[in-house]
Amino acid sequence: MLLDCPPPPPPPASARRVVALVAPNQELYPVTSASAVFGYQGPDIPQHYSLSLCTERPGSLPTTLGVPIQVDRGLDALDDADTVLIAGWTLTPSPAVLDAVSRAHARGARIAAVAAGIFIPAALGLLDGRRASVHWELSGELAARHPRVIPDDTVIYVDHGDVATAGASAATLDLCLHQVLQEYGAAHAMRIGRQLAAGPHREGCQRQYPPLPTAGPMPDSLAPLLEWLLAHLSDPITVEDMAAFSGVSPRTLTRQFAEQLGVPPARWLLERRLAATRALLEDTDLPVETIATRVGLSSAVNLRRRFHAALRTTPAAYRRSFR
Repeated sequence: MLLDCPPPPPPPASARRVVALVAPNQELYPVTSASAVFGYQGPDIPQHYSLSLCTERPGSLPTTLGVPIQVDRGLDALDDADTVLIAGWTLTPSPAVLDAVSRAHARGARIAAVAAGIFIPAALGLLDGRRASVHWELSGELAARHPRVIPDDTVIYVDHGDVATAGASAATLDLCLHQVLQEYGAAHAMRIGRQLAAGPHREGCQRQYPPLPTAGPMPDSLAPLLEWLLAHLSDPITVEDMAAFSGVSPRTLTRQFAEQLGVPPARWLLERRLAATRALLEDTDLPVETIATRVGLSSAVNLRRRFHAALRTTPAAYRRSFR
């Protein structure tokens, strides 16, 4: 049975404008991922963003799904965008596209490029001397066309503030949630993630993909362990405890984390604890000592030390900014 769902209400006038720049033969996953994060989340979640599409030549646009989409706005839509999400493009963008994106960036808009969309900020020189996340299939082409860019085909995204890059389409969701976290805090990003039933938000340093073995069995998934860790954040957990849960040696577990996530197990767990800390600082009036116990950081002293090392601020200052 189909549910009779009313259309979503219009975003408030204060909403940040996200404009996705799309192209012929557009892959839909980056667009739908951005819509899932920046679109309407229901009456219980504040709507801080509006999302629209634009393209160089408005009209019916073919997609890789074989079903066209109608895009009514042209490049002038970028003139008032707060974020330009380059959801896909060719390796040789037209002068009109380059000019529109350049003007948006000069005005202060954030540029977020996914997959082949990276060739637009690269052509504009916005990535010169900077590291950029690039899909491994495009890494060589990017280096040949734009040698001043520092390509990284291992991490899922890199954010410089004014320009962010995600190497693979599958990282669009992570990059968008990362932006929400930076602009509206961890609690709001977590609410959206729960609404989407998404997995834990991945940090940009995590790997685009695990390397495949040339012989022997495929590496075991870390998903059961990660779910267990998230359910037991308040417990004192060591790498040895993680290894015992997974039925492997600590050395093997550390290698699996490096191969599949690109970070050591202790760092992954600390990042989750800090994310939970940020959400509790934003959403509750709990004292720091209580939060430290809830997230498994043992004491207020340890929480403050870890928090300042990661975010260069104190829990009290963070709470004043995001409460």
